[in-house]
Amino acid sequence: MSSPSQPSSYSPTPITRVGIVAKRGLRAASDHLDRLAGWLREHHIEAVFETETAALAGAGNGAASRSREELPAHADLVVVMGGDGTLLSMATRIAQAGRNIPILGVNFGSLGFLTEVRIDELYTALGSVMDGTATIDERSMLAADAYRQREHFDSRIVLNDVVFTKAALSRIIELSISVSTGLMTKVKADGLIIASATGSTAYNLAAGGPIIHPRVDALAITPIAPHTLTNRPVVIPGSEVIEIRPHLGTVDDEIYVTYDGQTGYPLQKGDVVKVRTSEWRLRLVKAAARSYFDVLREKLKWGER
Repeated sequence: MSSPSQPSSYSPTPITRVGIVAKRGLRAASDHLDRLAGWLREHHIEAVFETETAALAGAGNGAASRSREELPAHADLVVVMGGDGTLLSMATRIAQAGRNIPILGVNFGSLGFLTEVRIDELYTALGSVMDGTATIDERSMLAADAYRQREHFDSRIVLNDVVFTKAALSRIIELSISVSTGLMTKVKADGLIIASATGSTAYNLAAGGPIIHPRVDALAITPIAPHTLTNRPVVIPGSEVIEIRPHLGTVDDEIYVTYDGQTGYPLQKGDVVKVRTSEWRLRLVKAAARSYFDVLREKLKWGER
């Protein structure tokens, strides 16, 4: 597995179609969506709206629409308006569609870790993508495969994290963690997070895990409220395969696995989930005015009293 590449200028095939996705119910984006469709028409580029986003924009613009699942196959660039959650859902869909197209995240309200382009920077950022001068961050993603009775039953590609948690009224859960060299440890905790470098600033950070620069080829394994205080977060090489085995002793034990905090399911006794770095990378359009550490300082309020 190669290391994540350095940010680079984007050398695209000509962009003829731009997919547009807004956070569900984000009425503040309505006027901007119509304006964006008009800007694209002026530049002889087709706007393709996600179905619910088309309704949010209004039916008068005459633009094509596709479902979230279909959209990546019909776009050369995806613009996301809203928060990081909306971008995460599209990052997964782009990878699942086998596309290598960039995604431009536009934040509304507070700055996002991923949706870092402000609305007043949108057209400058779009122009830089069109003329090939945009800076693109290639972010590592996670691939997760689940097995039941040794039969493969589920595959996911996610950007941030794979999380194992207990049910609301469950006791502390127990998990065995193995890596390529064998058993790493057994953890008794409220849960466990396996995070990519990008995901290190998401749930992993809230649980006391380390911040990993997105160009570092590494994975973070972070217990959530561990029963034993010596169970600490561990950073391992991105080339490792992490194998998680839940221990379910009674019918009352419940362990859930969730993917990027958006989808998931309960695990059964004997299930195994294997997590590794995916061969797919998210191509994220960077805000020209801000570095990674600029975003960290603003989001984490570093240096403020």
